[in-house]
Amino acid sequence: MIPPGILISAPASGTGKTMVTLGLLGAFRAQGMAVQPFKCGPDYIDPAFHTAASGRPSVNLDSWAMGPERTGTLVGAAAGAGLIIAEGSMGLFDGVARRGEAGTGASADIAAQMGWPVIVVLDVSGQAQTAAAVAQGLAQFRPDVRVAGVILNKVASPRHEALVRAGLEMAGQNGMALPVLGALPRRPDISLPARHLGLVQAEELPQLHKILAQAAAFVGEHCDLAAIRAAARGTGTSATSAAPLPLPLPGGRIALARDAAFSFVYPHLLAGWRAQGATILPFSPLADEAPDPSATTCWLPGGYPELHAPRLAACTGFREGLRRFALTRPVHGECGGYMVLGAGLVAADGVRHEMTGLLGLESSFATRRMHLGYRLALPHRPFAGAPARAGLRGHEFHYATVLAQPDAPAARVLDAAGAEVAEAGSFRAMPGGGQVSGSFFHLIAPAGENG
Repeated sequence: MIPPGILISAPASGTGKTMVTLGLLGAFRAQGMAVQPFKCGPDYIDPAFHTAASGRPSVNLDSWAMGPERTGTLVGAAAGAGLIIAEGSMGLFDGVARRGEAGTGASADIAAQMGWPVIVVLDVSGQAQTAAAVAQGLAQFRPDVRVAGVILNKVASPRHEALVRAGLEMAGQNGMALPVLGALPRRPDISLPARHLGLVQAEELPQLHKILAQAAAFVGEHCDLAAIRAAARGTGTSATSAAPLPLPLPGGRIALARDAAFSFVYPHLLAGWRAQGATILPFSPLADEAPDPSATTCWLPGGYPELHAPRLAACTGFREGLRRFALTRPVHGECGGYMVLGAGLVAADGVRHEMTGLLGLESSFATRRMHLGYRLALPHRPFAGAPARAGLRGHEFHYATVLAQPDAPAARVLDAAGAEVAEAGSFRAMPGGGQVSGSFFHLIAPAGENG
């Protein structure tokens, strides 16, 4: 049985919704409740924190890249739990201008599809009654999205809280009752460190469990957990526990790079491959390991190779083993994995480090430039397990600059507005029948799932 859910969102990024989500997951777990987390939108980092806080793998849901049937199937991960808590991305209604498979990528799309009420986290620092106007605007913006209440964050004092509550009471008198489900005082000591792609990865924080325990205790003390639980609705008719829908399958035995440099892998991707009969064979390039010789293909995910470039350059066993593997079998790299397949990577300090050389790509972090957004890839030839010209939906998020890309382009790539993207990836055929491909594109799902 699939439980009801709530979606934690906010007017904008940076309001504290991740910490609130983690606190709620931990507080309900401390009560003995099984809580299933989800993350709206393309994000690798937050779900790892969700998993640590809840004890259950967090799964991404995305209305631009996934059709309703896929998101409904993925919500089947909540079977056996007592509550769903999904965390939104950016602001509640923030998405792209052009509709994708089932929406614009806004968290509100998922709330509407699943019937989950929204709890809005309001950062009330620097304002008081005006916070009620913001909440009221969110509650009225889309009739198919219900705002069930608010959690006030960064409350400066009891007087400050009283003023904010007075504004919300005024909104209630105007017919827009928005219950205050929590009021969190300022606590700068409860925070998670960040870097350019978001939070520092969960596995990099030795004090993670202490931070999560503090967040759970803090949120549990200052939020009405019973009222939050009672606010949960929906899910039942929009979800199924059926097997995952098919995904592009790169091979029957997939050697998967997995360590601190290669950590960006969506859980639904691995689950989909396994459901289609694939065997996943993890290996660690940072430990100087090569792909399993029994593998039929090799996949290098994204991550933070720039933070480990000197060490990767010194891992001759990995580099030589991957080169031998690529002579006869397919190798594919996404974003960070793509850069490692290249000839060289220039770190932020300007020092160039030799990579595997399977592609001619030269990338640099010495001059950073953000590349961000949804992408539609149309492969020129078989690519990442998909046939030529099969549409793939995904996203791009990195700060690297391409210095050289001499190989054949792997795909035609379009952004969410349909405009051509210059960075189209790389493809190289190998003399022993293998092939090497890579791009900054992170695969989410096949295109054309919206019926």
